Amino acid sequence: MKWMIILLGLLAVPIVVVLITGMLLPKQHIATRSLQLQQPPDAVYALIAGPPTWRSSISSYEPVGKIEGKTHWREVDQHNHAITYEEEEAMPTTRRIVSIADKNLPFGGTWTYEIQPSGSGSVLRITENGEVYNPLFRFVSRYIMGHTATIDHYLKDVAAHFNEPASLLN
Repeated sequence: MKWMIILLGLLAVPIVVVLITGMLLPKQHIATRSLQLQQPPDAVYALIAGPPTWRSSISSYEPVGKIEGKTHWREVDQHNHAITYEEEEAMPTTRRIVSIADKNLPFGGTWTYEIQPSGSGSVLRITENGEVYNPLFRFVSRYIMGHTATIDHYLKDVAAHFNEPASLLN
């Protein structure tokens, strides 16, 4: 019986440390990454503002329509997790802001897409103003995945769509 208590204690300590660390981390974070492309800004904007069927992590996409004047859509990932998004701002060829419309998720926030001309192409910069409500998810987001993991994956998919190298910039 003594060994069972010791074993349970050894298993509980890392879990408690992870949860306490997660509680001490801020709920909000900002992460930014950029990608240099040989595409003109209008082509990049058309891609990111259109259906996300080109993204490797999206298994399905469904337009929801306008709610209170804002365009909404639902994306389902390869793990069958659905998230509803809304477009907060649209400035074709230069800027787009998208937020998570679902309020029952353990995370939320906005993504700001900025497209700037650069030489014969453009630079796509994504800034995530994220919020992670669950302490376990905060720990994972900060120390295991990293705050830029989703942005990096997205930008690599953009580069792959245009058949270009994915040289990500900070």
